[in-house]
Amino acid sequence: MKKFLILLFITTSLIGQKILIPMDQSQINHLKAYGITYWVLKQGLRVEWLLNYRGGAFLMDNHSGIIHEMRLRGVSWEEPSAGTLTNIYATIDQNNMDVVLLEKAAEIAIYSPPNKQPWDDAVTLALSYAEVDYDVIWDREVLDGELKDYDWIHLHHEDFTGQYGKFYANYRHQEWYKEQVAAFEAMAAEAGYSSVSEHKKAVARAIKNYVVDGGFLFAMCSATDALDIALAAESVDIVAEPFDGTLPDPNCNSKLDFSKTLAFQNFQLYTNPFLYEYSDIDYPPSNLPKAPGAMKDYFTLFEFSAKYDPVPTMLTQNHVSIVKGFMGQTTGFNRDKIKASIVIMGEVEKSPQVKYIHGVAGQGSFTYLAGHDPEDYTHYVGDPKTDLDLHRQSPGYRLILNNILFPSAKKKPQKT
Repeated sequence: MKKFLILLFITTSLIGQKILIPMDQSQINHLKAYGITYWVLKQGLRVEWLLNYRGGAFLMDNHSGIIHEMRLRGVSWEEPSAGTLTNIYATIDQNNMDVVLLEKAAEIAIYSPPNKQPWDDAVTLALSYAEVDYDVIWDREVLDGELKDYDWIHLHHEDFTGQYGKFYANYRHQEWYKEQVAAFEAMAAEAGYSSVSEHKKAVARAIKNYVVDGGFLFAMCSATDALDIALAAESVDIVAEPFDGTLPDPNCNSKLDFSKTLAFQNFQLYTNPFLYEYSDIDYPPSNLPKAPGAMKDYFTLFEFSAKYDPVPTMLTQNHVSIVKGFMGQTTGFNRDKIKASIVIMGEVEKSPQVKYIHGVAGQGSFTYLAGHDPEDYTHYVGDPKTDLDLHRQSPGYRLILNNILFPSAKKKPQKT
């Protein structure tokens, strides 16, 4: 009651000074709403994230320029009265909802290759569309220690095992593939490594150390399991002869060290260079026909306690609880291969497939979303990029954008 009376006093003194950005079905552009929130934080102002209230609405001061900016970007907003604000806080206080204070815009980096690749990255598309600032970094910057300059990093669709995305069977004669191999080999040699595989393993270890030291990592598709495979295989050759000129260790699976991985354990590798699949982490396997198809493929988001589990609650904010599935080189995570410490946030019910997970390592954390593009079910190599102006209310892209605000949240004392 004391907390409620304090909030009542605050809201009655703020009449006409607040902007509410709803994130329920009434919002006409959810994706750009995240961009507005990030823009406000960049101005040095604070934002209240109303967890589980109207799809995870944002509440902020009505400062100069914000309404103009929302009009330019096509974002819906409301100007609640003092009485309405009082009711909002009372509703939050009495239900599975909470208020999280966002204090500072995260410094964001995208780990992405300098050479053009024949596919697009969903996170890069999301940030660009939402008009969120980010820097692009690559292996040299990671190994030079520049990750410390960033609060949050996303791993582009990347193969940290040194197998060039396992595109050997279908694309080894394509010019883009040959150019990628040449560029990666040159960078590995320049950095002093005997192979691309060893170079990428070093990059994977640097990224893990970034997380342990307090960084926030987000990854999608093959970057998720490939990172853990590289970490587990630190001291063993797992790649076939076409990739590094040597045969893989025939006992490589028994030599994997799962104590070094972030999210996955007890997995088996597929070392055949003609097989698109990396390991049995992926479910369903990429080398088998997909079912049930785009019209029947959905996954369900978990509902967490906003007041006691604010982190997964933030990461699952959405205007729907059931999200369209989408494929990728890593379409889903095999439930049996996920470490017990990992929080499962989205799954295909009654299936081994887990779609969305979160974990903690040292002082930092990581979030993995399986699949390649939330609004392109298959997204083959060479497909045109997704036009997000056609998907302004995309629940899948919202999951990506929840993650860029997560580092901005003021840490609350534990309630248990």
